[in-house]
Amino acid sequence: MTRGAEQKLIRQAVQGDREAAGRLIKAHQPSLYAYMLRMSGRPDVAEDIVQDAFVRVLTHLERFDPRYRFSTWLFTIAKRLYVNACQKHKPRYDSEIVNVWQSADEDHASRAAIGHEVRQNIHGALQESLESLTPIQKEVVLLFHQQGWSIALIADHLEMPQGTVKSHLHRGRQRLRRSLSSCKNRQDAVNEVLR
Repeated sequence: MTRGAEQKLIRQAVQGDREAAGRLIKAHQPSLYAYMLRMSGRPDVAEDIVQDAFVRVLTHLERFDPRYRFSTWLFTIAKRLYVNACQKHKPRYDSEIVNVWQSADEDHASRAAIGHEVRQNIHGALQESLESLTPIQKEVVLLFHQQGWSIALIADHLEMPQGTVKSHLHRGRQRLRRSLSSCKNRQDAVNEVLR
C-alpha cells in the first residue's frame, strides 16, 4: 500500500469509516503478528498484543502524526504493550520431547509427521536462539530481517543513532550464529545417540 493510500484510509477511519479501518488493519496485521510472534515466541501472546495494539490505534487514530510512517507508530504501540505484558507475567516456556526415528519402509504419513517435527525443531531452535539475544538485539534483528525495515527507520523507531543500530544488528547476528551452531551441535549429539 502506498503512503498516500494509507494516509487516505487513516483520514477516512478517523471520520468513522469502518471499512477504511478494516482495510488498514488487514494491511498491517500479518506483519505485526509475525513480529510479535517472534518477539514473544507464543502465538496466544502475539494474538493478544496485536489485538490490543489495533484497539489502541483505532481508539487514538486522531493522534497519529502523518509525518511519520503508520507502521512505525503501530509497532511502537505493540512493543510497549508487549513490554508491559512481560512485566506482568513471567514467560512460560513449553518443552517438547521429540522422538524421531527413520526406517527404510516408512509410509508417506510417517515422513510427513517427521517433516512436521523437523520444522518444529527448526522453529524451536530459532526461537531459542532469539531468546539468547538481548531485548534490543532481538528487536533490531527482527525489524531488519523479518520486517525488512531499513537501518534508518529502525534508528528512528528506537530513537538511537544508526551506528548503534548497526552494532546491535551485528552483535545480534553473531550471537544468533553461535546459538544456532550450539543447537546444531546438540542435535548432532542426539542423532549420534539415536543411531
